[in-house]
Amino acid sequence: MTVEDVYKEAQERMEKEIEAIKKELAKLRTGRASTSLVEGIRVECYGSTIPLNQLASISTPEPSLILIQPWDRGILENIQKAILRSELGLNPSTDGRVIRIPIPPLTEERRKELVKAVRRMAEERKIGVRNARRDANEIIKRMEKEGEISEDDSRRAQNRIQELTDKYIKHIDELSRLKEKEIEEG
Repeated sequence: MTVEDVYKEAQERMEKEIEAIKKELAKLRTGRASTSLVEGIRVECYGSTIPLNQLASISTPEPSLILIQPWDRGILENIQKAILRSELGLNPSTDGRVIRIPIPPLTEERRKELVKAVRRMAEERKIGVRNARRDANEIIKRMEKEGEISEDDSRRAQNRIQELTDKYIKHIDELSRLKEKEIEEG
């Protein structure tokens, strides 16, 4: 394993943390309708559980409404039950062909809870980035100790990994700050 391999592995792990927080933040309700709120809800049908976006077309015809049109009307009730079981607190209604989900405006208390949740998610992802840094630095130090690289190369590699860490933590901060702003403006 080379120093470059260690760097790339750390970068890949940090990139996964960014992707994970993007997915987590997309699922948070902000008072605006978004298809990402419901796309991943798993629906029991055809003998297994399938993500909603594989069973229906999902759209947002209005800023406060999600519209779900199942490709098979026979699973309409299953979709409705899955939405009610999800922890989103949404109340779907149906006319037998489509499901409408009104997105109520957020209360001030709910906004504060969501901002706390965003900060908690961001901190968890930052810990993941720091863990990737720690693991990479341990490998670099071991390589130095075993004489595979010089002390100067070790120091340079650790500085490079720290710069990478700073970049990804800043990115996580930016993503969470944008989501907090979105929640507060609702």
